[in-house]
Amino acid sequence: MSNALAPGICAGRLGEAELAENFADLHPPLTAHEALVAADRCYFCFDAPCTAACPTEIDIPLFIRQIAAGRPKEAARTIFEQNILGGMCARVCPTETLCEEACVREAAEGEPVQIGRLQRFATDRLMAEPGHPFHRARPTGRSVAIVGAGPAGLAAAHRLALLGHEVKIFDARPRGGGLNEYGIAAYKTVNGFAQAELDWLLGVGGIELLTEQRLGDNLDLGELLESHDAVLLAIGLGGVNGLGVPGEDLPGVEDAVDFIARLRQAGDLSAVPVGRRVVVIGGGMTAIDAAVQSRLLGAETVTIVYRRDRAAMPASRYEQDLAASRGVSFRFNARPTGIAQTADGLEIRFAYTEATPEGLRDTGQGFALEADQIFKAIGQTLDLGGIELERDGGKIRVDGLGRTSHAKIWAAGDCAAGGKDLTVTAVAEGRDAAEHIHAALMGSA
Repeated sequence: MSNALAPGICAGRLGEAELAENFADLHPPLTAHEALVAADRCYFCFDAPCTAACPTEIDIPLFIRQIAAGRPKEAARTIFEQNILGGMCARVCPTETLCEEACVREAAEGEPVQIGRLQRFATDRLMAEPGHPFHRARPTGRSVAIVGAGPAGLAAAHRLALLGHEVKIFDARPRGGGLNEYGIAAYKTVNGFAQAELDWLLGVGGIELLTEQRLGDNLDLGELLESHDAVLLAIGLGGVNGLGVPGEDLPGVEDAVDFIARLRQAGDLSAVPVGRRVVVIGGGMTAIDAAVQSRLLGAETVTIVYRRDRAAMPASRYEQDLAASRGVSFRFNARPTGIAQTADGLEIRFAYTEATPEGLRDTGQGFALEADQIFKAIGQTLDLGGIELERDGGKIRVDGLGRTSHAKIWAAGDCAAGGKDLTVTAVAEGRDAAEHIHAALMGSA
């Protein structure tokens, strides 16, 4: 992959006012009156399917009832007891395929209770209060090292600190937050919320965050094991899959995760370069976020090309429709076969595919798209920096407690085998791994 700026890619396609409008909050916060009206639609189910659908098992009917009773801060405590990153999850969770899809109102009327927005309403209010709502237990004298300051690492750190342990978090990037800070579309989490939430979480005490510490570079696992009672790996998936086709190293072809991170860290959106014609390869949330934000920056045409059909696309139909509403086009059942430089930019060639009992195969037909910029969003891979741990399907093998093949090492989040690659799932895994680490350190496991 080249870092050179291709001729058809430039900054400043839109003015400041239009960019501000394009990147405004995707779901503006509810007013107090709107929250009461939304809460009133909840049936407060006893065996609530929404709670069962939540990876962090938040008691959703309880917190909505607390909002309806005019006690949003109590509602926030109910949320935070299960999901300390409930503020971010309220903004970025695919609620349309989790709690809200399971909502009885969705089944009966096709319009669920606005669980995500109600969760944001409650958590925002408590986070605006001075101090931290939770207090640490008496010190245990034990210490835990966490590698990775993303959702899993932060959730684990907070729970371990709450239980009385001393925690050090090491992260490879200049800022903590992981996916929340670097990998989510800017219009989903505005006004620096990721860093504000991080600062708030660290307010519980007992947690030290050290940045620009990378495993296999300036951070040694052996030294962590010697100086701490346990280590949790929450490093996410640092590598990116390549297309494996000629021309993917040409200027103008780059990883979508790098583009999203660059945009998230930009102080001035008008300074972020984007092509006039953009093609995104992939079908997950990274592909959607790269495509939508390209359009919001001023790209004239943006096309997502996915190798399977629409039904198989990992991104939810809601996200697909959101992209379409922003002017993104979709092409299905096609895979890239090569990229070439042209006098006017890039040409990417595709072969049509079809599903067979033996897997995908080419049909013998194809097409080509002209582009200035091509984003690769076909999945990420685990980079352990040379650490030897048992793997399962390309991720770290863990038991039901999050423990790896090494007795003092646990793993959680996207780097660990078994869970879905979602922020809320990472939070649940980090929280649960922390509980199991605590039990092991205190002799009750």
